[in-house]
Amino acid sequence: MSRRYDSRTTIFSPEGRLYQVEYALEAINHAGTAIGVLAKDGVVLAAERKVTSKLLEQDTSAEKMYLLNDNTLCAVAGMTADAGILINYMRNSAQGYLKVYNQDIPIETLVRRVCDVKQGYTQHGGLRPFGVSFIFAGYDDRYGFQLYTSNPSGNYSGWKAASIGANNSSAQTLLKQDYKDDISFDEAKKLALKVLSKTTDSSKLASDKVEFATVLLKDKAPVLKIWKPAEIDKLLEESGVLEESKDDDN
Repeated sequence: MSRRYDSRTTIFSPEGRLYQVEYALEAINHAGTAIGVLAKDGVVLAAERKVTSKLLEQDTSAEKMYLLNDNTLCAVAGMTADAGILINYMRNSAQGYLKVYNQDIPIETLVRRVCDVKQGYTQHGGLRPFGVSFIFAGYDDRYGFQLYTSNPSGNYSGWKAASIGANNSSAQTLLKQDYKDDISFDEAKKLALKVLSKTTDSSKLASDKVEFATVLLKDKAPVLKIWKPAEIDKLLEESGVLEESKDDDN
């Protein structure tokens, strides 16, 4: 039955489904896992890299984490090329808002703008949905630290902890078990790595398989950081995640 209705994004099936959007969501389920955790004093993003090689220059080859402006960054799961188009759109939109209003764009406004673009690609003939989901993390004066996700349909929602990509159902279950409303930034870092280590396809976490980013507040201004490989290795060692994975193997 689906074959009669899945060639165009603008045609509903008799069951009320848009198959091309569902196919885009399925493509994201094969991408590397990305996890976001909202703490009372910061936000943590951790993601699994799928493209790894000894010949790859780790410092210059971002696959999962991207800065959008001075108060927002994102993690992606899905087709990186599709993500690049939307990331450029968000950066231009954020700079346009800054130019007009002389202040950084509120995070939810930026998320809503890109979701409007994604929704448009499900409603017009001759287009296909963007095969990418995002986790947005940032800080603004209105709502403080924030965490959002968006998917190819154009929907978005706010979260305390969220996951996208492969094994996201398992990751979400682990986050529900271990997340606390008063979680600290250091605890959030350990939780994100712990969940990633249990849901990733890799047998052992290492800096060449993980990307990590954080949002903190310093002197009343947000500080966004995408961690370097050496810093990730040190964090993995300090967090005790590697020791826990050894115990699980035994």
